[in-house]
Amino acid sequence: MIIDCHGHYTTAPEELGQYRESQQRELEGDPLALGSKGHMAISDQQIRDSLTGNQLKMQADRNTDLTIFSPRASWMGHHIGNAHTSKHWTEHCNELIYRITELFPKNFVGVAQLPQSPDASMAHSITELERCVNELGFIGCNLNPDPTGGYWTGPELGDRYWYPFYEKMCELDVPAMIHVSAACNPNFHTTGSHYLGADTTAFMQMLTSDLLRDFPTIKFIIPHGGGAVPYHWGRFRGLVQAMDDKPELEELVLNNVYFDTCVYHQAGIDLLLDVIPAENVLFASELLGAVRGIDPNTGHHFDDTKRYIDGSKNADDADKALIFSANAQRVFSRLQV
Repeated sequence: MIIDCHGHYTTAPEELGQYRESQQRELEGDPLALGSKGHMAISDQQIRDSLTGNQLKMQADRNTDLTIFSPRASWMGHHIGNAHTSKHWTEHCNELIYRITELFPKNFVGVAQLPQSPDASMAHSITELERCVNELGFIGCNLNPDPTGGYWTGPELGDRYWYPFYEKMCELDVPAMIHVSAACNPNFHTTGSHYLGADTTAFMQMLTSDLLRDFPTIKFIIPHGGGAVPYHWGRFRGLVQAMDDKPELEELVLNNVYFDTCVYHQAGIDLLLDVIPAENVLFASELLGAVRGIDPNTGHHFDDTKRYIDGSKNADDADKALIFSANAQRVFSRLQV
């Protein structure tokens, strides 16, 4: 079985976007508006139609089996509105993912968006994680280290602000993928710089804090190949070496931190698999994600990442078995296949 650990519902029916637009119109009149969750009229057939020619077709074309699926990351929009806005929006988004897992249980399993909001506690996020895991059968979550949308004014990941949420993650035994949303700071391109910079920033915050020591069983996935991390591994080794109270980098992070394969060229995948142990790499393509074009150098889609792993000389058959399936089943311990 080939498990894609990183997919987003980027092809949702237009009613989802219309709901979000109505929220934003209400906020224009009153930024503190509490609003109401309301109803979203999307039929099962609309959901089927939104996936059949997209994610389901790509699974078949690329010979993958199961996608660990979450709401569209760039639409999480934690900087929009207030805590009530995020709560209602997140519940709708997660409920759509649940419906997908019920319609296509062999193809998709759910991962939760969280109702984060700048300056708000993580209480709503804890409640939503519990609901999604215990009631909807989800197996993980996406955690935004910067709900301000690129301004980074909130607490860093080692701050005690996050600890109640980490405790809940460990209690439920679910991993978190580090994943920011769209950038509202004009200095950052959402997918080209904000995503990759956030991956790197989150990793460094783990190194400079006591997070991994205080939560020895916690599991994080750094997406997009780890941002800059694997490609500057020596830099991070040297920085940790200069910290008096830290073990070597590998000992510090490799029991808790994993990297996905959303890297869209062969040389990048080769370097990832050369630097990071196979036990810490999970197959992913970001289905259906940020880079959808065809590479003129290869004639294949940039995001057909399975092809790069198949073609890499830095992973033998045993490594590929770990990357394609076994690691996901270990990291997502609630996954049943």
